[in-house]
Amino acid sequence: MKFNKNRLPSRHVSVGPERAPHRSYYYAMGMNENDINKPFVGVVSTWNEAAPCNIALMRQAQSVKKGVTEAEGTPREFCTITVTDGIAMGHQGMKSSLVSREVIADSTELTVRGHCYDAIVGLAGCDKSLPGLMMAMCRLNVPSVFMYGGSILPGNYKGKDVTVVDVFEAVGKFSSGNATEEELHELECVACPSAGACGGQFTANTMACVSEAIGLALPYSSGAPAPYEERDKYAYESGKQVMYLIENNIRPRDIVTKKSLENAATIVAATGGSTNAGLHLPAIAHECGIKFDLDDVVEIFKRTPYLADLKPGGQYVAKDVYEAGGVPIIIKTLYEGGYIHGECLTVTGNTIAENLKSVEFNKNQKVIRPYDEPLSITGGVVGLKGNLAPEGAIVKVAGMENLKFNGRAKCFDCEEDAFECVKNENYKEGDVFVIRYEGPRGGPGMREMLATTAAIYGQGMGDKVALITDGRFSGATRGFCVGHVSPEAAVCGPIALIENGDEIILDAENGEISINVPLETLEKRKKSWKERKTDFNSGTLWKYSQTVGSAVKGAVTHPGAEKETHVYSEI
Repeated sequence: MKFNKNRLPSRHVSVGPERAPHRSYYYAMGMNENDINKPFVGVVSTWNEAAPCNIALMRQAQSVKKGVTEAEGTPREFCTITVTDGIAMGHQGMKSSLVSREVIADSTELTVRGHCYDAIVGLAGCDKSLPGLMMAMCRLNVPSVFMYGGSILPGNYKGKDVTVVDVFEAVGKFSSGNATEEELHELECVACPSAGACGGQFTANTMACVSEAIGLALPYSSGAPAPYEERDKYAYESGKQVMYLIENNIRPRDIVTKKSLENAATIVAATGGSTNAGLHLPAIAHECGIKFDLDDVVEIFKRTPYLADLKPGGQYVAKDVYEAGGVPIIIKTLYEGGYIHGECLTVTGNTIAENLKSVEFNKNQKVIRPYDEPLSITGGVVGLKGNLAPEGAIVKVAGMENLKFNGRAKCFDCEEDAFECVKNENYKEGDVFVIRYEGPRGGPGMREMLATTAAIYGQGMGDKVALITDGRFSGATRGFCVGHVSPEAAVCGPIALIENGDEIILDAENGEISINVPLETLEKRKKSWKERKTDFNSGTLWKYSQTVGSAVKGAVTHPGAEKETHVYSEI
């Protein structure tokens, strides 16, 4: 046998006379002595019946297990939670979304630690489950392969491709009398026709692109839509590949480096990806002990061309990327332009550059531009700073025509109040919606605002107003919507001091977010500011609020690898 169990974590539960009680449990599950003597590979998926994003993951996990078994490993399947943003959106349930990223990472860590697994193959399908599993892989630092569960097929309504975002926006059209209830119902019935995550370049597909660019996923594995049987081939290969990583002792922290994180930020910018990547990349870096915060992400965004004409700012969806040639053709043209570090190691055992040798950029498609013919010369996501966000904020500019906005503040201390205002059309052109106390600590949970922003767009006001928040935006949000404003209102960040009518200055060309109010006025307001109480004084959300840090550093909840005195993989 080519694997020596005496150097693997699973020796603690399977080797030696003192482990006879442990082995008796394995026999109870149908394993034999040969199975017990092989490396144990945790096959973790975020399968559930909450939403279509996750429904195909258990099927793909079976193919992973076949690959592990055929490569002389013993797979041990387990599931962890997800909170699916599309279902959680627009109500108090969204407070659970970002928190679920930590629970996914923590629960995966606990399962692997508790049962001494030697490696991980992780399958994820929804926004927070992708970074959550990648964070766990880096935290544990055992040989790991990540695999995306695939995107949903586009719906078709009146001859046009549609996604769930069209349904959210149709709610706004309905509220303003521009759509009937029958039309809304007809659209909702056809918008999501299959298993898979939301089809535009929203958070799930953004982080799927990241998984390949950062090196934790096999090339092409994130491309095929969830219903396609081709996904099972990549799942099988992922199972085989993790055994190669065990044999060669290649671990996530060999792969996830400062340069590979820069590659990840590059593909986010080039594809007009979700602003949530500005949270998730620093959080993944944190698990490796690498300093890589929003400022670092933003620097990459500034110098990266915007190449992918994808929804919500563009025309196409993930299925179109797959048919055009997959994520590798995006990485290929970026590499040719000098935007990608080709020397970074990947789970193939080869570098990015070596993986790209056989990849040719497909010129017979319109979805992805070559690096020297970009949609714009800077990335689809921009960082902002100023006296309103001294630590920073972030805005998705992909598809936007006007990158500057000056307007008067219209303040709300929770999303529901803002949505009610929009529903009643109690606002006007030039308003800047300020939604605060929705940050990581103050929410708690840093809610996304898609229901509100989509309703504004549905009312035809998407380019006539702006919105800023210390919360988040869905990757599906479009319009001048600034999120992650830091420091957040709950710690008396400047966003807490804004009053109705204050002039707000937003400039995505020069990276500015400011309030035109004298400093002495802000200082006076600060002296009278009082901490805002929440209704979450027990349970998981309370616990999260006690430990979560700033959005700029990834909204993380523990000290990270920098403070480690041991790593699980070395036990």
